[in-house]
Amino acid sequence: MAGFEYDLLVIGSGPAGQRAAIQAAKLGKRTLLVESKGVVGGVCINTGTIPSKTLRQAVMHLSGYRERGIYGASYAVKQHITMKDLHFRTEHVIRHEIDVTRHQLQRNHVEMAAATASFVDDHSVNLAFIDGRGQQTVTADRVVIASGTHATRDRKIPFDGQRILISDDILALESLPRSMAIVGAGVIGIEYATMFAALGVRITLIDKRDRLLPFIDREITDSLAYHMHQNRVTLRLGEEVGGIEPMSDDKGERVRITLASGKQIVSEKALYSIGRTGATEELNLDAAGVQTEGRGRVKVDKFYQTSTPTIYAVGDVIGFPSLASTSMEQGRLAACHAFGVKAFSVPELFPYGIYTIPEISTVGRTEEQLTQEGVPYEIGKANYREIARGQILGDTSGLLKLVFHMDSRKLLGVHIIGEGASELVHIGQAVMAHHGSIDYFVNTVFNYPTLAECYKTAAFDGINRLG
Repeated sequence: MAGFEYDLLVIGSGPAGQRAAIQAAKLGKRTLLVESKGVVGGVCINTGTIPSKTLRQAVMHLSGYRERGIYGASYAVKQHITMKDLHFRTEHVIRHEIDVTRHQLQRNHVEMAAATASFVDDHSVNLAFIDGRGQQTVTADRVVIASGTHATRDRKIPFDGQRILISDDILALESLPRSMAIVGAGVIGIEYATMFAALGVRITLIDKRDRLLPFIDREITDSLAYHMHQNRVTLRLGEEVGGIEPMSDDKGERVRITLASGKQIVSEKALYSIGRTGATEELNLDAAGVQTEGRGRVKVDKFYQTSTPTIYAVGDVIGFPSLASTSMEQGRLAACHAFGVKAFSVPELFPYGIYTIPEISTVGRTEEQLTQEGVPYEIGKANYREIARGQILGDTSGLLKLVFHMDSRKLLGVHIIGEGASELVHIGQAVMAHHGSIDYFVNTVFNYPTLAECYKTAAFDGINRLG
């Protein structure tokens, strides 16, 4: 664009920023990607999604969790698992993903700057280089904010990274604790709760809400709660935390959590995970006229435009669903809209993957939503124990549920808990995208033995329920 150094400037190199920058570059636009952390990938690669999911994979393997249904509850690949064992795999994957991301940006000719960005006006951004080279102001026709989030902290809580932690501190733990209290039963809190529980850590999970993951089908979350109880997780739902403080006694250094109800919980570690705050403090958004909402979130419209039309915001910084997959799509759509290129997506068919143990994945509407909307529906279910592949894998407690319209049989939702849920859900997602009915599964032949057979079993179950 005439008069500007860049067509697009992207702030943040997480999934949303990467995809926005690469999409603009593919459209022939001169693009600058600014990252303040020194390495690309944002929270997703460096401290969030990739490390936590790799940690989960290491936990599943070393603890022998998948094979316990066959070889017994005491089975483990390694008897004395250490944090060093878990870090070995995690560090390898992080290094690889950083390298892949940087290579993708380079081969698409996206310029990169390691700097802290702050707006001067709606087209000018000041860059303070992190290597001490000073500052520089650059101009861009369009700007995409993809600065991500950081863990929300309470100023009254004495975080020390050793006993009282936020999620970023998990990777720095030197040893496995014997007990841990987790404040906040959101996605991050529940994922870490189930991971550590699989390693034999006694977990207490506290949340002021009276149910887990309210945006997920209740039958699925009830099943998750059952599994957590089986792994000795204590759920303190409907409880509010009054205070968290370090303590020392004859049993060593520990943490005391006082609940508003008067209860006290003492554990070796405490993980504070009540959500995340938009990383917008240093951006000087007021200078560009960009409005924010609660917790530093940037307010956007359906095209991801902010209150300043030439500035877009995508990814975790705009709030729910805050998933790497949806963030990537938001980045692509924002870049296309910024330069007048038509692009489409189907947000109502975005799948959710929650990497608890066992994992959960869902797409479409839940029973609760359809009941509120007055939509006549029926369900069909398949238990993994009915499927040969479930027996082979040793997962006999998994569940796949189809929700479909009672009259047209159109598929309205798929909800899964169990091994491979986050992969399995995409079959249902594809059928829903083409407005298919459950009859598709009845008439389709799936490989045998596979978990995909659950779809056929669930479809037959649903048809039987229709009478």
